[in-house]
Amino acid sequence: MKKDNFLQVITTTDSKEKAERIAFILVEKGLAACVQVIGPVTSVYRWEGKVENTTEWMCQIKTKPKMYNFVEKEILSFHTYELPEIIAIPITMGSKKYLEWMRKQVQTSD
Repeated sequence: MKKDNFLQVITTTDSKEKAERIAFILVEKGLAACVQVIGPVTSVYRWEGKVENTTEWMCQIKTKPKMYNFVEKEILSFHTYELPEIIAIPITMGSKKYLEWMRKQVQTSD
């Protein structure tokens, strides 16, 4: 398995329903192999000079690097945050069978 063939994209929302919507849309459109919705989680961050404490739900999105821009665009198309967290972490290793399954789920030409 080639290094960096896959990404885990992470975003957060303010409700379980919104997180599940992100998950369903990305998987349905073939932009992600799977999305885990985790929550509630507590996020502590500085926003406009003030420390905030917010309850959120996290989406861990499994996809290919070629699909990142499509995933980001889809998230931004309906996300309600002014500046949503959307970050990607390379998946450098994994079980051969799982990574092969992921490859088959994400709609790209490779």
